[in-house]
Amino acid sequence: MESLFAQIARHGYMVLAAIVFAEAVGLPMPAAIGLVAGGAAVAAKVLNGPGLFIVALISMLIGDSLLYTLGRYMGWTLLGILCRLSINPESCILSSAESFYKRGKATLLIAKFIPGVNTMAPPLAGSMKMRPLQFIRFDAAGATFYILAYGTLGFVFRDFLKMISHGFQAASHFISEVLFVAFFVYIVYRLWLYKKNLVYKVVPRVQVAEIAEKLASDERAKVLIADVRSHGYYDATAQRIAGSIRIEPNNLDEELKNVPKDKEIYLYCT
Repeated sequence: MESLFAQIARHGYMVLAAIVFAEAVGLPMPAAIGLVAGGAAVAAKVLNGPGLFIVALISMLIGDSLLYTLGRYMGWTLLGILCRLSINPESCILSSAESFYKRGKATLLIAKFIPGVNTMAPPLAGSMKMRPLQFIRFDAAGATFYILAYGTLGFVFRDFLKMISHGFQAASHFISEVLFVAFFVYIVYRLWLYKKNLVYKVVPRVQVAEIAEKLASDERAKVLIADVRSHGYYDATAQRIAGSIRIEPNNLDEELKNVPKDKEIYLYCT
């Protein structure tokens, strides 16, 4: 943290803008810590408060707007890329989407404070065709809360943070060794989980022509087609494949109780 304070003090707004933008586009950068350091720099009269706020807000909005725009054109493909580091990308997407769907556009007001959702919210909003001006309005409000919260924290507790950073500096050798061991254990753990879950990477698929052929034959009675589109792409007026049933993906435990066990089930989503 001491080095981060030094970088903020030396290069000021440029470093803060880079950190905030990087986190906004999904890179593992500590924007919250950067804002705390920025707040401490304002308290030390190294940086200007309004200037820091404007730089951080613009950087965050540019990053969020980039993901929002990509989400409009790439949809869940982008969400899959952002969740690629997750052991189970589908679970990563659905858990983030569930939070977004429960709160709607108001999710953007608190998304920055929720790990995972902070990166997923802008492309989710884009993939669901949220109006650009509406997105900017809600995202700017959420970014403002986030910047003020952590910036104020650094401003108020500047002396306390300085004391902690000196303590970290004194114990830097020990901490480096602990972090190295922790990183090694983490890599081994992730490799074990990847191997364990490798079987779930293969999803059987079927061509549309094959299903159409089954529906046109005597096998029609044995075939069940289920629409499992998520909330952002499905509502009560949405058109479905003729004869298909609706299965709510966020309520699978209950939905599966009503699914017949004697039919071939084919799912389709977006």
